[in-house]
Order: sequence, then C-alpha cells, then structure tokens
Amino acid sequence: MKPMNHVERFRAVMNFEPADRLPRWEWAMWWDQTISRWHGEGLPKNFRPSQVFDIAQWFGLDPYQQFWFSTTDPTIEATQHHVEGIVANMDDYCRIRPDLFPSHASAIQGMSVWEARQRRGEAVVWCTLEGFFWFPRTLMGFEKLMFAFIDQKELLHAINRDLLEFNLSLLDQIFRICVPTFMTIAEDMSYNHGPMIAKRTFDEFVAPYYRILLPRLQERGIPLYMDTDGDVTLLAPWLEELGVQGVLPLERQAKVDGLRLRQQFPRLRMIGHFDKMTMNRDEDAMRAEFERLAPLMKTGGFIPSVDHQTPPGVSLEQYRCYLRLLEEYTAG
Repeated sequence: MKPMNHVERFRAVMNFEPADRLPRWEWAMWWDQTISRWHGEGLPKNFRPSQVFDIAQWFGLDPYQQFWFSTTDPTIEATQHHVEGIVANMDDYCRIRPDLFPSHASAIQGMSVWEARQRRGEAVVWCTLEGFFWFPRTLMGFEKLMFAFIDQKELLHAINRDLLEFNLSLLDQIFRICVPTFMTIAEDMSYNHGPMIAKRTFDEFVAPYYRILLPRLQERGIPLYMDTDGDVTLLAPWLEELGVQGVLPLERQAKVDGLRLRQQFPRLRMIGHFDKMTMNRDEDAMRAEFERLAPLMKTGGFIPSVDHQTPPGVSLEQYRCYLRLLEEYTAG
C-alpha cells in the first residue's frame, strides 16, 4: 500500500478503512517527572513536558498538536484544577462566574500554523473541550457534586448551560481558523468499577448538552471521543446512544477489556489500552502486552498507546524498548 501521511493514516484507521500501518502515538503528554528523569538519561535538556510535538518527533512517533481550551485560564494547557471545590451553591457560582470562561482568541489564532501542517498531512490537530460532568466537579469537588444532583439541580443546569454556550462559541471561533482532525471532551466520569453516576443522572444532567454540542461537530465530520478514566464498559452504550464515537484511555488497571468492547460495540473507536505498568519490567512483559492487544489492532478503529502517560519509573532505555515493539506491532 502507498505510504500515508499522519492525517490520512489517523482518519483511515479510525474509520475502519485500510491503512499502510497503525499510528504511533503517546496520546497523553509525558509526566513532568518522566521528562526530568530522561533529561539525565539522554533526552535533550531543552525539551519541556509541554513540547509534545517536538518530543514525539525526537522519538520518531507520529506527531500531533493538542489544544486544550480551559474554562478557567486563557491557556491551551490543562491547568483548571486549581479552582476545584470552591462552589457550594448558586451564590458562590454567581460570585466567581465573571472569572470563568476566558478568551482563547490568541491560542485560536495560533492554530493557523497547525491548520497548514494538518492540511499538508504533517500533524494531526486535536482539540479538547471540558465536559458536563468534569466542569461541575472541578468547581464543586466530588462530594458536593454528588449531593447537588439531588438538591441543587438548577445550579448544575446553570453551570452546564454556561459551559455549553462557552463551548459552542469556541467551536465557532476554532472553525474559522481550523477544522480539527478529531476532538475529545474531558469527563473522567468513570472509575475502576464503572460510571460514577447512574444512567438516569447522566440522562438528566449530561446528555442534554451533548445533544446540542454533537451536531455542531457532526456537520463538519469531526469525531468526538470521550476522555474518561477507569472502566468504560457500562458507559460505552450511553455514549453510543448519544453519538460519541470513541473513548480513551481504556486503563488496563481498571480491568477494561478492549476486545470485549469491540465485540459489544463494533464501531467504537478506541485509543490507549497498553498497560503502562509493564513498561518498567522487561521486553518480555511489554511484548506480552502487545500480544494481548494484537487481535484488537486487527479490527480497525483502535490506536494502541500507553493507557495514561508513561510513568517516571520507566527509564529512557525501557521506553526505547517500548518504542521498538510499538513499531514492530503497528507495522502494515
């Protein structure tokens, strides 16, 4: 098969179409502690953890550029957690509301360079919005949010109406500059035993906002994947019902079984699922993990990648071993 560029390859694989090979990604940026360790083991010291594109190129991975549109800072980096737990009621929310939903005009203008690279097939452009479980939890903290589903329903809908307006406005601005290859929405609404909320709660507080957001992406052919940790098995049919096309990172420590998900949901797109806990062991352990994933790789709609950042216990030498195996198992 004729060699593909990065964008062609991503789209083909995630559309269950033939590709020259699978993409080679580290979908989540490396931990800062991991990069610090590798600085002492041969990684150029000028690389910062946020330089995902440059580090990926240095390692020979397929490059992408992610833009994360924070609800609290005019930045494209995921720095929203410093406000966690500061809202307890509607008065609190109204008080801090003027400090939320910043302008991202500068970052969006900066996407023009990446739009050109994407058009040439040199890099996948990926945008992340914050979601309708994630953002209320960020503001309220987990415990207050759980009670709010019962006794502060209007507060939660007020928060999510504002978030929806913010996200739709962002899409309008983004699309004037660049149509991303794909998008994710940050939710983290599952843990190692499944969803953190019941289906009826999801249907009342989360799903209505997706039903307005998703058509804006679908009309431009942009797939939306949900970023949620833990076990997504029970959550997957809820997402399929809404039209969310995929999930990541499919954490192995939560006992997720990607092949079982493929059997249940033949068109579900997936990214991740390589057990990061094998990476500080030896080549045999990592090869066994790739062998576990090999049947899933053959089904299409799946990109193997570390299932939530390479941890700092992994040496640069061990990571290079992982990359050699990744190249072997993703070959066409």
